[in-house]
Amino acid sequence: MDYGVAIFATDYAVDPGRFAAIAEERGYESVFFPEHTHIPVSRDTPYPGGGELPETYWHTHDLFVALTAAAAATERVKIGAGICLVTERDPIVTAKEVASVDVLSGGRLIFGVGAGWNLEEMRDHGTDPATRFRLMRERVEAMKAIWTQDEAEYHGKLVDFDPIWSWPKPVQKPHPPVMIGGMGKRVVERVLAYGDGWFPQPGRLPHEEFITRLEELRRAAEEAGRDLPHMAVFGAKPDPDLIADYAAAGVTRTVFWVPSVQEAELSGSLDKIAERIGDPLR
Repeated sequence: MDYGVAIFATDYAVDPGRFAAIAEERGYESVFFPEHTHIPVSRDTPYPGGGELPETYWHTHDLFVALTAAAAATERVKIGAGICLVTERDPIVTAKEVASVDVLSGGRLIFGVGAGWNLEEMRDHGTDPATRFRLMRERVEAMKAIWTQDEAEYHGKLVDFDPIWSWPKPVQKPHPPVMIGGMGKRVVERVLAYGDGWFPQPGRLPHEEFITRLEELRRAAEEAGRDLPHMAVFGAKPDPDLIADYAAAGVTRTVFWVPSVQEAELSGSLDKIAERIGDPLR
């Protein structure tokens, strides 16, 4: 099992480059940053975590700026989007950003994607919530074309462009792994259709039900005659028993959230994780 850590890289927390360097020093395999371009002041969409929306959601640095800072400050640790809201981003621009970070990091980017939960936020970007999952698929497919073709083109219902030139191309071939976020009823279908892996979130379900969902991907992959896509549990508790169950279900990476705090307090949070799971360097 590989271990990763994720943080909302905010303007009042530890610098994202320093955060990544600390994680690398401690032996973590990967670091992840979420994304929200903004949060509408007036919002009807409930926060999935329940209660009031934490202020970290509207204090985040730009995702790709944070990823670049993390890549520049490290040599080994993988740098991840956890997750990129592709429904709020132009696919041609985003494809170039992904490829650029992959090149500048020496092929260390993990590209998690999602359709988003905040309906008002995506509407501000001109996205119709009713078609956001189709839009996510088409934008991911369009970006894959840009990453892998010298003269890329894509013709979908919501994304459409004639042949273009766009470099750099990613270091990782055919492209950085695309991890599909979410826990909806059709997420397994999405993973098999256009993803390279799945970012399931254990906090959304009771443990036994969560394990059942993980097994759902295994069965679907077997029925499709495919190898099991990579699974990285995102936002796990540092509980060895739970992690053992994840591993038995085929999970190969467990990612823990840490708070958006300065370095001294962050070190204390990482110490507490190490007390539960052991030192990642071992």
